[in-house]
Amino acid sequence: MEDMMNHPHQPPYWLSIGLRPFFFLGALAMAASVLVWIPILMGAVELPTAFTPRDWHVHTLFFGGVAAIIAGFALTAVSNWTGRPPVAGRLLLALVLLWGAGRMAVSTSAIIGPLTAAIIDMTFPVMLVTVFAREVIVSRNYRNLRIVALVGAFGLANLCFHLESFLTGTADHAMRAAVSIVLLMIMLVGGRIIPAFTRNWLKMRGAVRLPAEFSRLDGATMLIAAVSLACWIVVPAATATGWLFALTGLAAALRLSRWRGLQTTQEPLLFVLHVAYATIPAGFALMSLAVFDSALIDPVSAVHVWTAGTVGLMTLAVMTRASRGHSGRTLVAGPLEVTIYALAIVGAGCRLAAGFASGHYMAILEMAALAWALAFLVFALGYFPKLFRPAGVP
Repeated sequence: MEDMMNHPHQPPYWLSIGLRPFFFLGALAMAASVLVWIPILMGAVELPTAFTPRDWHVHTLFFGGVAAIIAGFALTAVSNWTGRPPVAGRLLLALVLLWGAGRMAVSTSAIIGPLTAAIIDMTFPVMLVTVFAREVIVSRNYRNLRIVALVGAFGLANLCFHLESFLTGTADHAMRAAVSIVLLMIMLVGGRIIPAFTRNWLKMRGAVRLPAEFSRLDGATMLIAAVSLACWIVVPAATATGWLFALTGLAAALRLSRWRGLQTTQEPLLFVLHVAYATIPAGFALMSLAVFDSALIDPVSAVHVWTAGTVGLMTLAVMTRASRGHSGRTLVAGPLEVTIYALAIVGAGCRLAAGFASGHYMAILEMAALAWALAFLVFALGYFPKLFRPAGVP
């Protein structure tokens, strides 16, 4: 309070950079996307939403939780990229309120109407892309316009989700588009930060063998991934999609092998980034198998390697690292971080296993949901002091 009185124009600490409110809210939305969905699936809870239960679950996870985490990362990172002051204060608060309004609108869309809900929900991604693009363009940091484009495409997928759900009853194509765009974001941003963080960490320890620099393999992997995911959006069961998935999985695995991940096992805060990225080629491999023989592994179980594995673990890995770095803490994982990562891995593993245990499907699914949601709830509770109070303030 005294600090606020001395600096009346300085925003409160929790509104000083984007990751503080959005990482916390995103973690809560990620947890809610499964903790509420399981009772809905069992018929114990009914939400006044115009979406089907599955679509509400997917929308809350991606356009609620993931969208908030993307906002927190993008609004914080863009300041580092451009050298401009961070998006903070009233503008950041407006974005937070718009995000919250969208969540309420979607969950009550059967009452207020699908069109009204869609308009309210879309105000957040439109505002986010506008602010993000402004920061990049004003600073002439044109290299990062491709990330702005991906964030914009993600917002467009949200609009398509509403339209497809309203017109056909389920948002199958838009769901696959959302998964695909987030995967491409992770592959693009992860391809920058994972080898860079690893290189810096290994250099500090005098290592000679360092992660490979960006090369044609990285660019080719991104291109193949974009093509294969585009095919999946349009023709998910086509043979060509299966072969493209297999090729992409091989390329993504080769790319990861050049980043020296096994040399980072002593630091979980860094090693978890490699583990999270490893679920990408694993997901492509399993999705390929699902195309060729759905009796061997069903596509729903396979896609959860990406949604529960890649998206869940990578968001937690980035949130823990960025939150520690921007709150003045050392970049070293402790018991809290290891617990968060372990819960997410158990949750993702159980979700995949549920598809192979038809007789115990619901029991394993509930275990998966509980473990995965707990990972985000433990982050929200454990990181609340780091996100909302400066280091050293009790």
